Amino acid sequence: MAFGRKRKVVPFRSAGELDAMAAAGAVVGAALVAVREAAVPGVSTLELDRVAEAVIRDAGAVPSFLGYHGFTGSICSSVNDRVVHGIPSADELLVAGDLVSIDCGAVLDGWHGDSAWTFGVGDIIEADSMLSEATRLSMEAGIAAMLPGNRLTDVSHAIETGTHAAEQAHGRKYGIVDGYGGHGIGREMHMEPFLANEGAPGKGPELVVGSTLAIEPMLTLGTYETDTLDDGWTVVTTDGSRSAHWEHTVAVTEDGPRILTLRPH
Repeated sequence: MAFGRKRKVVPFRSAGELDAMAAAGAVVGAALVAVREAAVPGVSTLELDRVAEAVIRDAGAVPSFLGYHGFTGSICSSVNDRVVHGIPSADELLVAGDLVSIDCGAVLDGWHGDSAWTFGVGDIIEADSMLSEATRLSMEAGIAAMLPGNRLTDVSHAIETGTHAAEQAHGRKYGIVDGYGGHGIGREMHMEPFLANEGAPGKGPELVVGSTLAIEPMLTLGTYETDTLDDGWTVVTTDGSRSAHWEHTVAVTEDGPRILTLRPH
């Protein structure tokens, strides 16, 4: 009797569990919208953090970032050359022209939602606006590859292809931040597998109906290299160039990709 090796799949959830994840994701979406509305010149990133935490707790959810390995915020607020994991601070005041990336997570009834977006404070320069747009388009290309039968790195390759398409459209190069990427998500915020934002297609575990991933490209106007500041969290570009970060929690369904972190319009 022959024993075949069991095929590896990206962890999957039932339809009801996806609905529960979408409920958590909707809380995250509402928190992000509230933060963006509050992000005006003179406001501190700590004030933005308190806005997000209030929305999350009012919905009966818990901020998943707060206390995570000692992190002190309910959001990551990464301004300008900060790529990800910026710690909200009373001393960091927004000014017009800032490019702000906000990452937020919430857990509701044991299920996690995780999402991020980048926006400007007041009017921003075209290069920063296009950087954010390129990152969003890269994310959307990755989302479109969340199909049954695809492999994990098909999503990575789609994200990278989306970046190169944006480069062609914008007539400039973007740095694909090295070493950071998306991840499995469900009853924990960060689960296997790791999802790279570039790479060859056709490798890794298979996507099946119900598989969930957080898809999160990070692009810069310059380098792909980063440093972590002395706080142990804040990731910055080594050349001081600006960075953008977009993320959605996404599920594979028979009817195509389902974004589980929808934002109210």
